[in-house]
Amino acid sequence: QVQLLESGGGLVQPGGSLRLSCAASRNILSINVMRWYHQAPGKERELVAVITSGGTTNYADSVKGRFTISRDTGKNTVYLQMNSLKPEDTAVYYCNADTMFANYWGKGTLVTVSS
Repeated sequence: QVQLLESGGGLVQPGGSLRLSCAASRNILSINVMRWYHQAPGKERELVAVITSGGTTNYADSVKGRFTISRDTGKNTVYLQMNSLKPEDTAVYYCNADTMFANYWGKGTLVTVSS
């Protein structure tokens, strides 16, 4: 089993920044892929960013150039640095992980971008 705990959400003004954290209960080098998704009110959950155990990253077109996914293997934690935030970024952000046996989800952290 892998437990995932997101943190770092909150209220931020347009143009501001937040850093989300996803702490995993096991060595993230043993997790094949970790992802950030978000889900806005009334919309489907969407993939935001991906990082593999080898360090390869990818991003949704809507966040390219603004968001960065990274990791600290010593802390078993994956981060999402969000800059130049827009009101349309408002959503619950979820951490997701794939192992060779199963797929896991955190419970989410709310990001609200508003004046």
